[in-house]
Amino acid sequence: MCTRRDFFQLGASGLTAAVADSGAMAAEIAATHNSLHFVQIDVFSSERLQGNPLAVFTDARGLSDLEMQAIARETSLQETTFIFPRDPAVESVQGVKVRIFTPDQELPFAGHPTLGTAMVIRNRILGAKARPASVKEVVLDLKVGSIPVVFTSDAAGHVFGEMHQKDPTFGQIHNRETVAGLKGIKSTDISDDAPIQTGSTGLAFAIVPIRERRTLQSLDPDQQKIRTYVEREPGLNWLFYVTRDTQDPTVGLRTRGHISGRRGPCYGHGRGQQRDLKHCQAARLTK
Repeated sequence: MCTRRDFFQLGASGLTAAVADSGAMAAEIAATHNSLHFVQIDVFSSERLQGNPLAVFTDARGLSDLEMQAIARETSLQETTFIFPRDPAVESVQGVKVRIFTPDQELPFAGHPTLGTAMVIRNRILGAKARPASVKEVVLDLKVGSIPVVFTSDAAGHVFGEMHQKDPTFGQIHNRETVAGLKGIKSTDISDDAPIQTGSTGLAFAIVPIRERRTLQSLDPDQQKIRTYVEREPGLNWLFYVTRDTQDPTVGLRTRGHISGRRGPCYGHGRGQQRDLKHCQAARLTK
């Protein structure tokens, strides 16, 4: 049985590993299921330990909801995914069943876990039966429904996955002054190019357009206020602050986000997050 340190060292190197023997739940899972193999990859990056980390358990059959939540908490990554292999005839119609967990809860959909899991399925599961290059599409059967991921290669042989999310739905329009107060900025710092509105292609969030990059960089969140606000808004998971003032012609948007939950805020900005937006199409919500 590998130790906690072995667990993360093997995962960080992108190898297959067994669940760590740490804590009663982990020990119970290991005893029941012998070993659970996973792949840890970095999404939106061609270099290890860059981009968005993701742990993918390649065969989660037999795991309970509580066990998957405990494993996701143990990996301590933003998301962990669990693949449930089914009969090929079923998968050809419905897609590969996948569930997505944060350390705190299950999500019906998330961007980099969908792309990363599809890449693992392409390279390691379907690729074991045929050349990975021959796999042009992987369909994931998520809680939100079927999400196809199409793969293409550039002239240098780099592989890219592009998902096709559900059509967007739109919800509440949020008060500008109230939202500004959550992050310690003035209402005039928020652009009037678009309303602050909840939108969803599988996971609901509100997009807050910010006029200047310096405002984005200086956000001073009141965590308790944000948590209280998000919890009382039906279906709202997080606030996403976006500016077109990137000061870099190669970057279209810079972003910072606040995700609700006991782990507090999760921020990101710059090239990596822009790639997240570009490929997840999270910012392409249009009426």
